Amino acid sequence: MGKVMSMVARKVNRFNVENRAHRILERDKPVPAPKYESNIQDMQRALELDPKLVEKLNMKNQALDDRLKSVYVTSEDKFIDYAAQRTDSSKSLPLSRKTPQDFEYGYREPPTVRPGRCTLRQAMQFITDHQSDPDLWTKQRIASDYKLKQEVVENILHYFKSFNVYIPDRGQKERILSQASKKLIENKGKEE
Repeated sequence: MGKVMSMVARKVNRFNVENRAHRILERDKPVPAPKYESNIQDMQRALELDPKLVEKLNMKNQALDDRLKSVYVTSEDKFIDYAAQRTDSSKSLPLSRKTPQDFEYGYREPPTVRPGRCTLRQAMQFITDHQSDPDLWTKQRIASDYKLKQEVVENILHYFKSFNVYIPDRGQKERILSQASKKLIENKGKEE
């Protein structure tokens, strides 16, 4: 229903638009827009200061008109050769167009590491070492080798692990399904 009403309203608004527009344009004096109360007060204050203000605004000021006639604007188009500017600059363009090499962990590792810090590569190394042989790579040894606090090393080893590859046994899935089906058959036999 809403679409029908909007279509009808649109048709009514557009009815006889051309004739209405011509009637408005043929009027001698256009109807001025309504003035706000503050604008009326401003005009009254201006008229109080200078009662001949309306006459001055309606008269043509000959001095201003003469000054306006003496003003000329000239334009000069200049062609800027950007290619010539590029060759003259002290900064040369890159010679290699290859993309820069991606870093292993997504960022460039610093050449030196302050004591008490470790890089992501070092952290991955001592995490995998500890997982592979925890007796050899103890928390104390890792803390002394990498110059880290022992509590930090304990937290890192507790919360972070390296990925392990898990390959499921295909026969195990079949065994689990057969055991589940046997249990279902046994439960149905008990219910009956």
